[in-house]
Amino acid sequence: MGRIWAFCLSILLVAAFFNSNAEVTLPKILGNDMVLQRDKPVPIWGTAVVGEKVSVKFGKQTKNTVADASGNWKVMLDAMPASDKPATLTITGTNTITLDNVLVGEVWICSGQSNMAYEMRKNSKVNKPDTSTSNSPVDELERAHNPNIRIFLVTQKNLTTDKNPNHTGWDIAEDSALRAFSAAGYFFAKNLNQQLNVPIGIICSAISGSRIEPWMPETAFENSAYFKSMGKDSAKAGGDHGKFYQRMIEPLAPLAIRGFLWYQGEANVTETISYTHKMQMLINSWRSLWNDQSLPFYYVQIVPYYYSKMATTLVITPQTEPAFWEAQTMALKIPHTGMIQTTDLNDDVKNLHPPFKWEVGRRLALVALANIYGKKNLIFSGPVYEGMKIKGDKIILNFKYTGSGLESHNGKPLNYFTIAGNDGKFVEATAVIEGNKVVVSSPEVPSPTVARFAWEEDAQPNFFNKNGLPAMPFRTDNPLKFNPTDN
Repeated sequence: MGRIWAFCLSILLVAAFFNSNAEVTLPKILGNDMVLQRDKPVPIWGTAVVGEKVSVKFGKQTKNTVADASGNWKVMLDAMPASDKPATLTITGTNTITLDNVLVGEVWICSGQSNMAYEMRKNSKVNKPDTSTSNSPVDELERAHNPNIRIFLVTQKNLTTDKNPNHTGWDIAEDSALRAFSAAGYFFAKNLNQQLNVPIGIICSAISGSRIEPWMPETAFENSAYFKSMGKDSAKAGGDHGKFYQRMIEPLAPLAIRGFLWYQGEANVTETISYTHKMQMLINSWRSLWNDQSLPFYYVQIVPYYYSKMATTLVITPQTEPAFWEAQTMALKIPHTGMIQTTDLNDDVKNLHPPFKWEVGRRLALVALANIYGKKNLIFSGPVYEGMKIKGDKIILNFKYTGSGLESHNGKPLNYFTIAGNDGKFVEATAVIEGNKVVVSSPEVPSPTVARFAWEEDAQPNFFNKNGLPAMPFRTDNPLKFNPTDN
């Protein structure tokens, strides 16, 4: 009897093993309380036993498929309009998975390092004196109970673990979940929700202190013509290639999304044109992962900070960060990108993590609203240098994105403009607004040839457009060239 009992028990255990592994499963990013992307086909995918029939039902749609030879399956829901009415997504195979409280709206992924990871709980401790408290995070954590803003916080483990029986991860943006979430990401989502009146899903996948290299696949450097020309040592710079890409970006695909937000660069601040090429590699690899080369990629200029006063073996001068700003600006040549300026968003240049993330989120939302959501007359950028003309002892600077006009934001003379002649010695210049141009001059430079603006790491200039957005730092003598088609 003992042997028969042991045999029967072994049969039961084997059957239980195969039954447990026969269940239809979902990736961690698909769960209760999620937002599905509107106006695009929506993939729903997972694993099952080879040949298992899988049915997916959402609203009036039912899609059927069969798990392939690797046990993978995927269906595509037809594009849907936005809906703030909670609905149920049902996946049926040998088992049934029910995802509740699912909305349809806009979905974005935000990523980067500490300033993107910067949590709402930190933002609630401060308030900028000259900013209206009506949108301050001091009040925000108390009043944030909008069921149409959903958040998902990616960690280095939660997308790759096999255990998530309750299909959790997405949350309504409130209480403890919001306290631990990206402030910049949340305020971006809040502004979109207010302007578009549709549900917003925002996914944050960011790691404090991270360089750009770990956020792209290992093969990115191998396929880069620029880094091949620079030699193997250059391609290896940064190390840990693919570390965060594999754990925190790749498992999110092919989730239907609208675009990406990026706030990173502090860890790469000593780079110039190489960072521009790395940005292109990152953007191309993410777009390739989603099989959509037109996915918007909007990013944040790093804030003014005393990098030159850091204890480091690297050679850093007060002009190191402006050169990095220039590298960030050159990445705007990559199609479907946008950048916001932040020279006015640090009230202490000894602080690498200023708290004004509500304004970072608002400005990122302006870029999205103007460029992909049809708000054509919305001013989304501060003045951007477009060209120059020398006239006698003056340089006349031309700008785009002048909005309602140019101004000194505090009413004082424009600051942080410098000029030089052929000797290359830059001196402070008098800068005067004339229409949508700025005329710079100095009695010390009778024959100027070049001009610079905000070319110091602690620059917090007062040159804005009348729409409240600061001008982008620049130099007219940029020796670097970047062509996205060459990488």
